[in-house]
Amino acid sequence: MQTLDAPQAIGPYSQGQIVGDLHFFSGQIPLDPQTGEMVGETITAQTDQVMKNIKALLASCGGSYNDIVKATIFTTDLSQFTALNEAYAAALGDVRPARSCVEVAALPKKALVEIEIIAEIKK
Repeated sequence: MQTLDAPQAIGPYSQGQIVGDLHFFSGQIPLDPQTGEMVGETITAQTDQVMKNIKALLASCGGSYNDIVKATIFTTDLSQFTALNEAYAAALGDVRPARSCVEVAALPKKALVEIEIIAEIKK
């Protein structure tokens, strides 16, 4: 799968893979899809951009946040967990997929957050 409405892969991987109705999307960092530049300096601003990128990926396959069944969040600073959660919840509204959140030493381009998702989008 491929869409210009979300950031292009910055390495040897695809934006996602489809297996039946399951869509496995690569992790999204806060890159502007048009410029490829990082967006935001705070966990809130970066999470907002990541969620916009995820929304664009889902839309490219005819899906929405409602189709997310699992999210995995990577952050470089769990002390920002509350702000990250607030931005994530604000984007999703009432949608509550299964989720994991882990702290990591570093992320590509020095991002503060990366989120990958699995969605079930029925054809």
